[in-house]
Parts: sequence; structure tokens; C-alpha cells
Amino acid sequence: MKIHTLISILFAGGLPLIAAQPDGSGTIKVSGELKQWHKVTLTLDGPYAHELDKEPNPFTDNNLTVIFTHESGVPTYTVPGYFAADGEAGESSAESGTKWRAHLSPDKAGTWTYAVSFTRGKNAAIDGGGAAVKPFNGLNGSFKITETDKIGCDFRAHGRLQYVGKHHLQFAGSKQYFLKAGPDSPENFLGYGDFDGTQSAKKGRKPKTWNDHVQDWRDGDPTWKDGKGKGMIGALNYLAGKGCNAFSFITYNAGGDGDDVWPFIEHNAKFHYDCSKLDQWGMVFDHATNRGLYCHFKLQETENDDNRSGDKKKEETIETSLDGGKLGPERKLYLREMISRFGHLLALNWNLGEENTQTTEEQQAMIDYIAKTDAYQHLRVLHTYPGQQNKLYPPLLGDKSKLTGLSLQQKWDRTHSETLKWVKQSAEAKKPWVVAFDEQGPASHGVPADPGYDGRDGVAEEKNPEGKESEGYVKADAYTMHDIRKGTLWGNLMAGGAGVEYYFGYKQPENDVGGEDYRSRDKSWDFCRIALDFFRDNQIPFHEMTNANELIGNTKDDNSKFCLAKSGEIYLVYLPNGGETEIDLSGVIGEFQLSWFNPREGGSLDRSGKVLKGGSKSKIDAPDAQDWLGLLNQK
Repeated sequence: MKIHTLISILFAGGLPLIAAQPDGSGTIKVSGELKQWHKVTLTLDGPYAHELDKEPNPFTDNNLTVIFTHESGVPTYTVPGYFAADGEAGESSAESGTKWRAHLSPDKAGTWTYAVSFTRGKNAAIDGGGAAVKPFNGLNGSFKITETDKIGCDFRAHGRLQYVGKHHLQFAGSKQYFLKAGPDSPENFLGYGDFDGTQSAKKGRKPKTWNDHVQDWRDGDPTWKDGKGKGMIGALNYLAGKGCNAFSFITYNAGGDGDDVWPFIEHNAKFHYDCSKLDQWGMVFDHATNRGLYCHFKLQETENDDNRSGDKKKEETIETSLDGGKLGPERKLYLREMISRFGHLLALNWNLGEENTQTTEEQQAMIDYIAKTDAYQHLRVLHTYPGQQNKLYPPLLGDKSKLTGLSLQQKWDRTHSETLKWVKQSAEAKKPWVVAFDEQGPASHGVPADPGYDGRDGVAEEKNPEGKESEGYVKADAYTMHDIRKGTLWGNLMAGGAGVEYYFGYKQPENDVGGEDYRSRDKSWDFCRIALDFFRDNQIPFHEMTNANELIGNTKDDNSKFCLAKSGEIYLVYLPNGGETEIDLSGVIGEFQLSWFNPREGGSLDRSGKVLKGGSKSKIDAPDAQDWLGLLNQK
């Protein structure tokens, strides 16, 4: 709870004694850059409310919904709204006011209309119903949108990322398909001291400062409250500058490893949200969109989905879970608040939670509620422990659920086989999933820090505790960032995966909870950029390609070599250790030009390779014993 609230509010019978203020005038303001794909905000000057109000509760009992429609009739979006205090809470830290908001990211230029529904009743915001609140209910109007003026990596130049029934997302504007790369850590990215009401509930742990990235903040970038936020905004600038296009964060980890991120006014006040903190989160996410960074929302940590992982439950864990894992009023409100405030973002996924252990029925209910509430139908994914995947994923395949993707966790050297497994199974179920590899085991090391960082040699080694193989440990293996590049980055992409996020192990510097310096993996981000640049610069139609390891003799789908192909047109052959391999082109006709690409240094293709003829098997030789990517294009 905010300090000035504690001082100024007295409680009687559990209800705060807050003097009521006059309601707003009912005027509506449409603000923002009124351009295609840009964030447009509708603000209603409506009923007065306070974050602590209980009768009615502004979050559960007041239901603002806005229908936005393009003049052509298509598209139309039914967007949930939210209580915004004074409309400037990110700057003022206001807890009360008369402002109510809904956001649109318009697909088209032209005239858009809006129609406001405002009802009130017990749980009207999460279950519907309620009585119309006059004079706010029924307000309507219009505004004009012009073409976007953005270029480059700014997502506003490309439009909304959409699930289109393939293994890769597609931008609605540019029609380009998307591969991602960026950090999965720190999971408590939002445990930042510059956000209002943010502190760790764990004794002795201080909020993040992101001071290592203040140097990356630039004039004109957003801040709040006289210069706060520079470290976090700078961190996003750094990632974008390195060529990353995604980052990950938990929005609720009360009771979890970090125990420092929650959207409420206090740790367990699950029906009262912190308007100023969430406004500040929104500034960060909007900046990420403008810098071309996909927002991976992990909606909860395993400790607050009721911890069904088999560990002994703790009283604190149960207290911080939402409805004990079920879809009750706490969970519905939480999902609505996240969607209403941030669903306008052009590139995101809703992840049911890190290492999610809810039952299939609970997962289904949560997925359905997200699908019902999210006007934009962003990607919906599930992440769980390696040992839980074969249990939790199959009941959600195909038309059994509205799940559209996976966020995989596994040992780093099982990336290729595990990605390929779920790509194939989802395709066979007639509903291809978007399969990303977002957490690399072992948990102790994940993706190691660069050689030289914090005095480290860049080698990760973990002696496997007896019986812990299923938890992602590597038995007495040592590996480096080069193994991650080969086995994880290229292992996912060559399986038809959607990309990677890198997890920082708890024994590494800048780890999954304490991390604040993305430069700790500076060279690994270079490898990611090189891979993404290859697919973009060479216009590789990866969304039309499938894994074809059998063509190069890898029938076990192990890490020895990978092949991705669009039969008869284009073939990619990745050789982690160089050398020679045979490729079977006996089933196709024509000639194919062989070129080589360097995954370590990037650059242009070496087109001096030989020409291979279809209708037979041919041998290809990499330039040396390092990793190389062979590209075969039909002449």
C-alpha cells in the first residue's frame, strides 16, 4: 500500500473512510498519435472512485467496455476498459479520480467510431451484467486515423503480430513472419524500485535499480516522476540495439522466488489495483513496442498458481494463489486488468505462468477467459516443468483447447528434439502451435555469462545430483555459449521453432532473480542477431519450411546436424561441427546452388559452393570444423 494512503486513511468496519468526490462530466477525450497501429486512448470522465473503494469496488463492480469499429465495418473490437484514477497516475501517484480508459491499436486508416457501455453491479466487470450508469452508458463518437509513419524495427511499421494457424506469427500490416530472440531472465524484471509501491517481500532483498543500463537511456526516451525509469528504459534500448526483439517478465510472483512483483496496492490485496504502478509498467511496455521488442507476459509464477508441482505447500503460497488455481473472481479480475491495460500492445503473448502446474481443467478455463476477454486474440501459450510436459500438453492439442503455442523448458541440449516433437504433434492435431524455447537447463547455469564477465571463463559445469535428471540437470557436462548457439538457438530454428529466450542460471552472475545487466550475455546476443539477420536479409521463407533431418541422415533427430526445407525449392543444412554430410535430393528435379553462411560472425553468403543436381544424393563439405549453415537454392 502506498505510504500516504496508510497515513491519511482510517478504517471502520473494514471500509476506508474516504470522502466522496463529484463524478466526472461525462466528456470523452481520444488521445495519442491518431495513426494506424499506434496506441489510441479513449478517456472517459466518469464516476469518481478510489483504489480502496469496496462498495462499489471500481475494479470488480464497474464495467467499462468500448466497441471500436472501422468505417468499413471491419474490423470491430470489443475492448475492456479500466479505472485510471486521475488519468495521470504514473506521474502523480494518484489513487483516486474520475478517469476511465480503453486502448485501441487501429488496423486501418480512416474513420473509427466508438460506443461506450458502462454498467455497475456486483462483479459486473468480470462476469458481465449490472445496471447502466447514466450519463456515461451509451456515449458514442468518432475519430480519424491516418497512415503510420514508422519504419524499421518499430512494430508500428509492421502491425499486430497474429496467430495465423502456422508455427510462426505474422505481422498484420507488413505480412512478414516473425522469429524471436532475447532474454527470459531476470524473471522479476518488473521488481524495479522506480515503480510505485515496489519492494521485495523477502527479507534483505532490495528492488532492482537497473543502474548498469542508465548509460543506454537517450534524450527523448520516456521517464516518470522527475526522471525515474532511466535504467529500465536503457535496458530495453540496449537489447534493441543488440538486435534482440523479445524480452520476458512475470507480472505476479507474490510468494515466489523474487516475491517482488504484483499489480495490487499491496501484496495480497487482489481486488484493488495500483493505478500508478500499472501506468508506469505501461510506459515501459509501450517503449518496448516502439523499439521492436515483443512482450512475453508470464502471468504468474508456479508458487502462486497453487503450486501443484509436488512440492510441499506453504501457507504463504496458498495465500498468494489466485482462487486456489481456479478461475474465480480473483483470477478473472487479474486477467481482465492485464488485458485491458496492455492488450493494445502489438507484439505479445499471454503465458499462463512460469512452470505452470494447474490442472488441465483450470488451464482450459484460464485459456478460455483470456480468449473471451482479449479483443486482439494474442498468442496464448503454456510453460511447465520438463517432467510435466507429456502430461499437460497432449490434452490441449488441436481443437481440444484454444491454446496456440508453447513456451518450452528443457535441457539446452534437448532443444531441437523437444521443439520438433511439439511442432510435429501440433501439426498432426491440425492446429499448429507456435513453439518457442524459453528456458534452458540446467537451472544452475542456463545460458552462461560471456567469458571474462565477472572474472568467469564462460564454461558452465554442473555435477548432476543423483536422481535429478528430470529436472533439467546436465550430468557432469561442461558447455559454453557456443554450445548454446549450436544446440539451442539453431536447434530451435531448424526444428521449425519460433525462436528463443535465454534463461540465466542461479549459479551464474546476473542470474534469473538478481540480474540487472544484460551485457553479461553480450556475445550471445550477437549470435542471436546474426541468426535473425540471416533469415531476414536472405528472405528465407521459414514459415513455409519443415524439418527434414532425414534428408541428411539424421533419423534420430539428435544434435549431430539439422535440415530445414521447402522441398524442391530451398534447403538449409546446419552442421554444428562442420565436416561433410550427404543430402538426398533424389525426389526433386533441377539444380541447386550451394552457399555457406557463418553463424558465428554473420555477414554475406559465400556463394562459391558447388551446384548440386536433383534426382540423386550429393555430398557437401563445410569450410572448416566450426559450425556452418549451408543454403541450397534452386537455380
